[in-house]
Amino acid sequence: MEPDLILVIDDEPQVRRAVRNALAGDGVRVVEAATGEAGIDAAAAERPALVVLDLGLPDLSGIQVCAELRKWCSAPIVVLSARHADHEKVQLLDAGADDYVTKPFSPAELRARVRAQLRRARAQAPDGAQALAFGGLAVDVARRRVERGGQAIHLTPTEWDLLRAFVRHRGRTLTHGQLFRAVWNRSDGDPQQYLRVHVANLRRKIEMDSLRPALIVTEPGVGYRFEGGGA
Repeated sequence: MEPDLILVIDDEPQVRRAVRNALAGDGVRVVEAATGEAGIDAAAAERPALVVLDLGLPDLSGIQVCAELRKWCSAPIVVLSARHADHEKVQLLDAGADDYVTKPFSPAELRARVRAQLRRARAQAPDGAQALAFGGLAVDVARRRVERGGQAIHLTPTEWDLLRAFVRHRGRTLTHGQLFRAVWNRSDGDPQQYLRVHVANLRRKIEMDSLRPALIVTEPGVGYRFEGGGA
C-alpha cells in the first residue's frame, strides 16, 4: 500500500519537524509548506490524505486556508493552534476543520488525532452501509439498532439522531451549533442547553461509565467528539 501523504502547513521549521517526527512511526509521507498560499498549491498538486494546518501563518489566516481547501478538498484538516479562545476554535471547525490540537502539543496526542481522522476518512460510507462496532457497542445505522453484549438499547428519536451524527463524524470535533443543526435542523435556541440534557441521557445508555465517558468526549466550550474507533 502507498503510505498516507500528510501535508503540514506551518511557517516554523521546528514545528514542521516536530510534526514530522511525531508521525514518522506511522509510515506516512510528509510534505511541508511554510505559507498558506504554498500550502493550498501543495494540496492541489499532492492531493494529501490529511492536512495539518497552523493558524499563525504569515500570509493567510487559518480560516481563509480552511475555506479555500474546502472548496475542492475533502481531506481531513487538523489545526494546530497556540490560541485558546473557544470562539476561534468554533470558527475554524465551522469553516471546515475536522479537529484541533493546542500548542505546545503532545506528539502522542497529535498522532492519535491524525490516526482517528485517517480512519474516519477511510471508513466514510453511505448510512445504509454502516454497521459498526465500538468496543462492546454495536451500531447498525441501516436498521436503527444499537446493542451492547447482544442486548438491544432503546433510544428516543432525538437520541438516535444524535448518535447517528456522532457515528457519521466519528473522530471529528463537532461544535454545539453543528450538532444542533444536524439533530434539530434549526438555528434558534440554546444549543448547549439542548445538547447537555440529551448527551447526558445518551451517555447513560451507551457508555460503560457515564461519569467517565469514553465514547462521547466533551470539548469544553466547543462541542463534543465521538471517539469510537470502529470501522
